[in-house]
Amino acid sequence: MTSSGIPAIEGDWALFLDLDGTLLDIAPRPDAVVVPPGLVTTLQGLSHRLDGALAVVTGRARVVADTLLAPLALPGGFGHGAELRDADGRVAGADAVPALPSDWPARLAPQLAGWRDVILEIKPHGLALHYRAAPQWRDATRDALLALLRGHDDAFALLPAQMAFEIRPRAATKARAVHALMQAAPFRGRRPVFVGDDVTDEDGMAAARDLGGLGLHVGRDFQGGPTEVRAWLEAAHAGA
Repeated sequence: MTSSGIPAIEGDWALFLDLDGTLLDIAPRPDAVVVPPGLVTTLQGLSHRLDGALAVVTGRARVVADTLLAPLALPGGFGHGAELRDADGRVAGADAVPALPSDWPARLAPQLAGWRDVILEIKPHGLALHYRAAPQWRDATRDALLALLRGHDDAFALLPAQMAFEIRPRAATKARAVHALMQAAPFRGRRPVFVGDDVTDEDGMAAARDLGGLGLHVGRDFQGGPTEVRAWLEAAHAGA
């Protein structure tokens, strides 16, 4: 147990880490996040200590996550679990997830023209409207996405995120990534621990708990936010 009451990372854990708001500080724009010096080295060393049982489970697309954490290409779930990558680098899972209707970005274009500083982020299996720089458009962005969902809410769901609203396939969850990875080496037989910061991470935390592990919430357990999460990981890496 650390001095702040957070369990110290154990050698038999399987560690599942969210990216934005957990490993990385939230930025004004999705493309403006900064990877702190030393984070990639810490993750690489900690993965080695856990025999490869360290995964990133993020709403980001796989190519974006890999670019941020280069040269690492960690196992994990991307697009909230729409796409899965195992410890051997095999990518799967997307065939079970519906494709985003191709006309949705175009349907949002007229509204975006009038929403100064609202950012549309298009992902392989979803999209998000970020209003961090324009909080006055919160309700309007939510209502616009709800309008897109009419007739599609059996396949897609609206999620609140950090100063954003996001549409994702219902079949894509972070729990899906946890359950899939825990079925194979090097994760199988270990104690799963999921660390995340928002509503999209709650099902990943619940999956870890259901499998006998832990769900740690950045806001509730790490009072120092991502800075404290990174220090926690670094302490485990340094003590390896």
